Amino acid sequence: MLLLKTALILTEVKQFAVTLNLSRLESALQTLLETRHGTSLLPRIHYFDTLVSTNQTAWELLEQGEPAGTVVISGQQTAGRGQWGRQWQSSQGGLFLSKTLDLKLSVAQQAQLTLCSAWGIATILRDRGCPVQLKWPNDLILNQRKLGGILTETKISQHYITQAVIGVGINWSNPVPEIGINLQTFFADSATISSIQSLEFLAALILQGLDLGIQQLSSATINKVLTDYTHLLTCIGKPISIADQQGVIIGISEQGNLRVGLYPQTEIGFSQEIDLKPGTISVGYS
Repeated sequence: MLLLKTALILTEVKQFAVTLNLSRLESALQTLLETRHGTSLLPRIHYFDTLVSTNQTAWELLEQGEPAGTVVISGQQTAGRGQWGRQWQSSQGGLFLSKTLDLKLSVAQQAQLTLCSAWGIATILRDRGCPVQLKWPNDLILNQRKLGGILTETKISQHYITQAVIGVGINWSNPVPEIGINLQTFFADSATISSIQSLEFLAALILQGLDLGIQQLSSATINKVLTDYTHLLTCIGKPISIADQQGVIIGISEQGNLRVGLYPQTEIGFSQEIDLKPGTISVGYS
């Protein structure tokens, strides 16, 4: 607890020297709320120059009594995490944020939380001229390279998800590995004029995308969202080997599993269809 409170005090002193400016972010969020005629209040935002992990700090803030909807943003992470404990490069120049949620969501819908978040962010970015696609289950893909990813963590009580933290990492101007791409490079090499002019506006769009996706979890439109998510997947129609069997990726299930049709294929369909859970197989970036 003491370390976290100290970090908050240091942030207040240093925030004018870092890349992301909180007042500009709040202005961008307010503009987006007005253009979509929203009535939501602006979230409470905590900015840090450096953190171990925005998800970790978000959980700590919840334990300290911060309300659901609180947002944590960091200029860089020293131990950023991806799905299944993988390391996430989080160097200065990227966007690294987490949002806290209070929920009453069936455990069976846990995967939908990530799928809807990914769909919401991709939808918002595509509306801004950035043709983002999705790599199942949680990566954002641009020009067949990784633009960003999502890490969802939950707390469960009596078969319900009661709290969640959704972490998002997006490459803005930070160095990226060979399989990665950042938005600055994309727009510099593209004939499309960028409608995302600042890190603050990007952060506002990502938060808008998260809200858009989360709203679908309690609505009758979840099946449409899952269909739209499938249309954005880079792996649909991709051949795949499962043990000694050959097949092709045909979609995702309502539980968020990858649907694979196994050969032989007849006029009425595949001989067999199986579901693969997230983490059991890698589908690549193209």
